[in-house]
Amino acid sequence: MSRTPRILLFYTGGTIGMVKSPNSPALMPFDFGDLEAILPELEHIGCSIDFEVLDPIIDSSNMQPAVWARLAIDIYNRLDDYDGFVVLHGSDTMAYTASALSFMFEHLNKPAVFTGSQLPIGITRTDAKENLITSIEIAAAKGFRGKPLVQEVCIYFEYHLYRGNRTTKQSASRFEAFDSPNYPALAEAGVDLKFEENYLMKAPKLPVHLHTDLDTNVIGIKLFPGMQAKHLKHMLDTPGLKCAVIETFGSGNAPTAEPFIESLREAQENGVHLVNVTQCLRGRVQMGRYESSEALLDLGMVTGKDLTFEAAVTKAMYLLGQGWDGRSFKKRFEKSLRGELTD
Repeated sequence: MSRTPRILLFYTGGTIGMVKSPNSPALMPFDFGDLEAILPELEHIGCSIDFEVLDPIIDSSNMQPAVWARLAIDIYNRLDDYDGFVVLHGSDTMAYTASALSFMFEHLNKPAVFTGSQLPIGITRTDAKENLITSIEIAAAKGFRGKPLVQEVCIYFEYHLYRGNRTTKQSASRFEAFDSPNYPALAEAGVDLKFEENYLMKAPKLPVHLHTDLDTNVIGIKLFPGMQAKHLKHMLDTPGLKCAVIETFGSGNAPTAEPFIESLREAQENGVHLVNVTQCLRGRVQMGRYESSEALLDLGMVTGKDLTFEAAVTKAMYLLGQGWDGRSFKKRFEKSLRGELTD
């Protein structure tokens, strides 16, 4: 007889954990000790659920790598005690946190499912209840020989489960807040919860390792017509900068004016890694496909392939934090480590 799955629920902050204040129209944090009162459906999903609340809870706009490390350590220390983990998180930076944790965990063999909502759990038309209930079901799902079906960091939102480091927020107002533009959904919740097992990560039979050292000497730069080379140079001259993730046009294209290219060249000579990712929601970087990217190819810029911006930034922090530099950084960055890009 199989035992009841144990799920640990983390609340870091965000809309999903808010209810109306009884004395004002303002929202206030929900008491998770009353979770079963507001969600009696939890009694029927066959899980034992414990919860922890981040102290203090934070708006996701204030999310920082130090909090990522706290969360990752909490999960790591409880891997033997629980079958799966659900993280309630504000949607604005959820894709960054999920991407970061995917890199921090090596050989993760249990589910860490991030979810949130566009409306608070105490609002009549909320999407919070379905997102939370289904995320718990996903975290408890078993596959062959009782092993966790999901063995990676994911985001579940509005009937779809996505790989965390493939996900980006696409809407501030629709319930379908997230999309995985360059990788299929891992599961879809309809009448049945249908997993696409061919797309799921399979953890090797190796110990889980946690890497919490992240180097935040990383910036993101979005190109636009009329951008002046002197402004680009100023950003790339930031003291201590180690990596610039540059959002280019189309398949990795950029202005060809010499002052612009010279700013990139000088930064590279000063040891700054230059990563090329596309501004487009879908598709990938293919430097050299057009003349407007040949100079970037000649510079030896790191290609982000089909990485999301969120994954590119957090991957850079992770690799720099592990001490990868020079050609080793480029080689590791351009390789898929946690299913974040298509080789």
